[in-house]
Amino acid sequence: MELIGYCAAMLIGLVLGLLGSGGSILSIPILVYLFQMDVVIASAYSLFIVGVTSFVGAIPKYKEHLVKVQTGFYFSIPSIISIFITRKWVVPAIPEIVFQIGEFIITKRILLLGLFAVLMIIASISMIRGRKREANEDQDPRVFLVALEGILIGFLSGLVGAGGGFLIIPALVILTGLPFKTAVGTSLLIIAINSLTGFSADMLNYDIDWQFLLTITTLAIIGILIGNRLSKKISQTKLRTAFGYFVCLVGCWILIKELLL
Repeated sequence: MELIGYCAAMLIGLVLGLLGSGGSILSIPILVYLFQMDVVIASAYSLFIVGVTSFVGAIPKYKEHLVKVQTGFYFSIPSIISIFITRKWVVPAIPEIVFQIGEFIITKRILLLGLFAVLMIIASISMIRGRKREANEDQDPRVFLVALEGILIGFLSGLVGAGGGFLIIPALVILTGLPFKTAVGTSLLIIAINSLTGFSADMLNYDIDWQFLLTITTLAIIGILIGNRLSKKISQTKLRTAFGYFVCLVGCWILIKELLL
């Protein structure tokens, strides 16, 4: 299973390179189910893997003028405060048994993985529908709404260990008028800032297996470099739809496995 996990690690970067989001949708299930890691540690490792990989992926996007740095910081500043607080204090404060009535028990693992799975399913619906909105780069960013969205996504990202790209990209398109490809590039910058901030809080709480973490991250970086090249040749619409169905299936499988099996 670990060998499959190392091979699958490249998919984390590949998806990020192709879509600008979805890295943690793969990284957390890979770490939890293939490497048998605790869900909280897996979410911490996911933040580092996705953060570093996104930063590497943002560099060529920036060179192609597909990253709006100012917009990225509008979004990131409130988000990093939210994600740091969530990882440092909120997640460690969640009890191992969150809720219990008789034999029905909601554990910390079920809560975090269940929330993550629900977010996956919601994101998959957005991908499958593929609704388009006319981009307008001259539109003034709605700074207050961008900041509010940043706080919310920072909290959710911190809670489940996800980069949040599947929520960030629609927010950028709707609230700032960025074209889809520019939103993808900008989201990689935001994901990198958010994820590495969240991981910095985890470093204060947990012991990190750096050899393992850097190995997985290196494989993911190889994947994102491949994904960046392929993104220029593959139809984004068809790719997002196909990935949306895949994400929906994985989300449903996680819910069934954690709640029923």
